[in-house]
Amino acid sequence: MLRQQDVGHRVVVRRIVGVSGDRTLFTDALGELVDLTETDLTLATDKGTLRVPLREVHRAKRVPAARRPHAAAVIALELAADEAWPAPVRGRLGGWLLRAADNWTGRANSALTVGDPDRPLEAAIDAVVKWYGERGQQPLINAPLPLAAPVNATLDERGWTSRPLTLVQTAPMAPMLATTARTDLPPVDLADAAGDDWYAMVAEHKGTLPAAALTILNGVPDRVFAHVRDTDGGLLAVARGAVTGPDRLLGVSLVQTAPAARRRGLGAHVVRALAHWAAQRGANRAYLQVEERNTAAVALYGRLGFSTHHTYLTREAPAD
Repeated sequence: MLRQQDVGHRVVVRRIVGVSGDRTLFTDALGELVDLTETDLTLATDKGTLRVPLREVHRAKRVPAARRPHAAAVIALELAADEAWPAPVRGRLGGWLLRAADNWTGRANSALTVGDPDRPLEAAIDAVVKWYGERGQQPLINAPLPLAAPVNATLDERGWTSRPLTLVQTAPMAPMLATTARTDLPPVDLADAAGDDWYAMVAEHKGTLPAAALTILNGVPDRVFAHVRDTDGGLLAVARGAVTGPDRLLGVSLVQTAPAARRRGLGAHVVRALAHWAAQRGANRAYLQVEERNTAAVALYGRLGFSTHHTYLTREAPAD
């Protein structure tokens, strides 16, 4: 049977689904174990999230990872993503990064657990709790999987909860660059600064933008804001791109479309425009972060060539 140490790893679960005559019927599920409680286990599979009651589990075991990225590759991608989303208040705990930004987005308000915290794991978590407590914020920890599986297991023991699983996806830019821009769609305007309506559209989904949000969005030298407008000037779609890291990676974020303009291909339209912009700055690969439960966005990015490099869980400390 699985244990907390298996969270963040690839597992196979044989599940009892019924009985036919005197014969028990089974089905197998393969995926990443993202949660394990006293009553259920949760897998992130290729077909989505699957929650299985433990009473239905006949057999389960860890299996070798499929094309698991090296730890160094996960760390490099996470650090490039951090550089592209720079929290204005920062600290260090050995190799861990401590980040705060007026509670705007989990990424900018969580401790990134990559590298060695230079102290025992329990003491490192205590230090994270203290750092955020001193700033009046709920302690959050960003735990990339399976790299930070030991962190996740310890947080489980301490009663920390999890936000929805996030997929960190990557894609080569060459196929996007080879695609001819659609002439039936309005052009994508790429600007060094965002317009007021750009911020307003983002705020509809991300909440009111505090000063820290503007610092994050504008704090990268190589960044760009995409706007798509209709013939009357109304905003149809937005996105942000940033090129960071020694490998010059394009980070795609905040791809949003006005409700009345959805299902017209505008999301893919703006991502391809960001790819052309980033290619001029030496990038040849792109990445993004998307919640696994956002199936529409995951499908869109899949059509653009994105696949999951690794995942992460944002963990929340229990209330005092």
